Amino acid sequence: MSLSTTIPALPVRDVGSAVQYYATRFGFESPHQDTGFAVLVRDEARLHLWQADDDGWQVRSLDDLRESPVRSGAESFLAGTASCRIALDRVEAVDDLYAELATAGVLHPGDSGAPRDTDFGTREFATVDTDGNLLEFYCWPT
Repeated sequence: MSLSTTIPALPVRDVGSAVQYYATRFGFESPHQDTGFAVLVRDEARLHLWQADDDGWQVRSLDDLRESPVRSGAESFLAGTASCRIALDRVEAVDDLYAELATAGVLHPGDSGAPRDTDFGTREFATVDTDGNLLEFYCWPT
């Protein structure tokens, strides 16, 4: 037995808006989309988006919350709390993608102005989507 591909599933407030954002800013295509779920693809990378839009927790009393905690699994406060790392095939691709995504305006607010080489051996940079989910792009030098 061996493990294979993983596909991150990121919570978003509105799947339709998020798909448009990923298409225009990150260059992903969506071969599947419905009201609460979407599949995104760019090259070999795949992401799933799921709608976290349950706002029912906002109108519940403290007594109600004590008796029945929030746990629908789709609460709106989950959108923007996820992260994932997406591997690139070569170190130069990190710099190229950084330039592309810098122009698209999706770099993490704490961006240093260039991809960084980590003390554990990767070259990487961070971005955020429209909801605040973190996407890090990286490569292990060969």
